[in-house]
Amino acid sequence: MTKSKYITDYTLLLAVFGLVSIGVVMVYSASYVKAMSSYGDSNVFLIKHIVRVITGLILMAITFQIDYRHYQKLSKALLLIAGVLLVYTLVVGVTIKGASRWLNIAGFSLQPSEIAKYALIFYMADNITRKQDRLSGGFFDGYFPMLSVTIVFALLVLMEPDFSSAFVILSIIFMMFFIGNVKIIHLVGTAMAALPVLFLAIVYEPYRLKRLLAYLKPDADPLGAGYHIRQSLISLGSGGLFGVGIGMSKEKLLYLPEPFTDFIFAILGEELGFFGAVLVLGSFLIILWRGLLIAKNSEDMYGKLLASGITLSIVFAAMVNVGVVCGLLPTTGLTIPFISYGGTSLVFTLAATGVLLNIARQNSEAAFNKKRSEI
Repeated sequence: MTKSKYITDYTLLLAVFGLVSIGVVMVYSASYVKAMSSYGDSNVFLIKHIVRVITGLILMAITFQIDYRHYQKLSKALLLIAGVLLVYTLVVGVTIKGASRWLNIAGFSLQPSEIAKYALIFYMADNITRKQDRLSGGFFDGYFPMLSVTIVFALLVLMEPDFSSAFVILSIIFMMFFIGNVKIIHLVGTAMAALPVLFLAIVYEPYRLKRLLAYLKPDADPLGAGYHIRQSLISLGSGGLFGVGIGMSKEKLLYLPEPFTDFIFAILGEELGFFGAVLVLGSFLIILWRGLLIAKNSEDMYGKLLASGITLSIVFAAMVNVGVVCGLLPTTGLTIPFISYGGTSLVFTLAATGVLLNIARQNSEAAFNKKRSEI
């Protein structure tokens, strides 16, 4: 019999490795023109990306070896660190294009909102697990304190300002509440109360309102607010079924902004075509399938919630990014997991994937031991 300690979800692992590999190729293809024009070296962004990939894979290997139940004891500390980093970012963060979302630490750029997202997932998985008996009670018994913590962190992210990340955080935690048996009436009431707040958050900031109007009428301002989405659609449409070939994109020739970060999926669609885009989307569907299956097979509520939160954070971010690139959603600043050039997002998503793989490993070991005891 195979030793249980080597068992994990290899289908999930293969999907992640596939996306990371595609990401390395596409980051180089989409960035070398910008790198050459800005730095005189076509490999600048590729080298940085590879360093981050290696860092993320090392962290994934480490988190894979750690029993996920150990994080339950550290959830409050992780949340406290994330909160401090968010506040520190608002005070001394690096401002780029009007937003203070990054910290420079020892020469490395750090985006605390990504850390906060995963810290909240770990914290809520622990809190919901411990308060199962109170969630069936009144609104203020167990649900309201957890909702308050979520709102505080979302507001800190929103103040950077980073509306898209705040929205993603709220959406993921809301889905964890649903999985964690929070009363439906409480969730519906929260959603209804949140709608006018989200509307005000959009209209309060002129740039968000411009993005919404550009989404509704992209041709109204083709060289302004609607420029990103028009160029993105041109890039996707140019790819046809099989693409123009790796390295042959025209939109990356300084036409499409953010071609190797926010809009890398457009370049991917142009160079790899419809079938290449479907391959990527299919990989994310595999991650969703395997991740939710891992959650379903978890014997404890903490593992179920943690696996669900990590899986949904990856897939939801991918859905939003692809939706933006295809013109189905207003423009945001979210990257596509595992593929886009990035630092904090890529590294911490890979680290979180290691935790997900460990949950799968623990599930396999439990099933292995159960079968062995029956022999």
